[in-house]
Amino acid sequence: MKYAFIRDHAEQYPVRRLCSVLKVHPSGYYAWRRNPESRRAREDGRLLRLIRQSWEDSGRIYGYRKVTHDLRDIGEHCGRHRVARLMRQNRIRSQTGYRRRPGHKYGRPSAVAPNHLQQQFDVPAPNKAWVTDITYIRTHEGWLYLSVVLDLFSRQVVGWSMSNTINKELVLNALLSAVWRRRPAGEVIIHSDQGSQFGSHDWRDFLRDHMLTPSMSRRGNCFDNAVAESSFQLLKRERIRRKVYPTREQARADVFDYIEMFYNRKRRHGYVQQLPPVEYEKRYFLKNGTV
Repeated sequence: MKYAFIRDHAEQYPVRRLCSVLKVHPSGYYAWRRNPESRRAREDGRLLRLIRQSWEDSGRIYGYRKVTHDLRDIGEHCGRHRVARLMRQNRIRSQTGYRRRPGHKYGRPSAVAPNHLQQQFDVPAPNKAWVTDITYIRTHEGWLYLSVVLDLFSRQVVGWSMSNTINKELVLNALLSAVWRRRPAGEVIIHSDQGSQFGSHDWRDFLRDHMLTPSMSRRGNCFDNAVAESSFQLLKRERIRRKVYPTREQARADVFDYIEMFYNRKRRHGYVQQLPPVEYEKRYFLKNGTV
């Protein structure tokens, strides 16, 4: 890289001065100029351009594992260690997470609904168990509240709703959109925390009318709803904390783009074999003869 910089600026500055600044010997530079770039180096350069494209398309959040899957999808036969090396050498890094604060692993059970899920986050098919939660997004106009519903089978966001206020309509609209989109044929567990919105009479009536079995975490136990918590961490780490939203409308548009255009359809998820949630479900239905 230093030699290439010297070559590109040799017409502007003396070669020896550039070598002195970059702390390389002129004889090494001239030897490099005499020897053409190796085939391996040319191939690394071509591969690096594809790596950068995958990384940029992901919003600069992918690490070497997901980038490797992207390259293999377009027919590139390369090892993940080679991709990791090229990314490390060129300072292309994934968006890493934040440490969770230590907390209690236990809490009081809910008086409204038992914990049917019991942290069993691996389910065999779609529309068997959903999880839901609420988070907030800061804008210059004030808070914007987001409620989502995820299918545990594929981790797909199957329903969501945003509002300026945090109330029962926020969570009911998210659940309504999930029911409308998925149209489950059988009974579905819907797991939440013990927030007041999930204990309202309207919430319980909606669940009963649509064959949804309520399940609630123990009080103050984030591990009981870890999948929903994890999805919000991804949203905030990969999108929200990297933006400033002057208005709620701009935040709405950006969150919509992340959920519907990126997370569900493009973002590779380690839990579902490094596939996007929509693609993972599509393959499941093709394998089982249902579309």
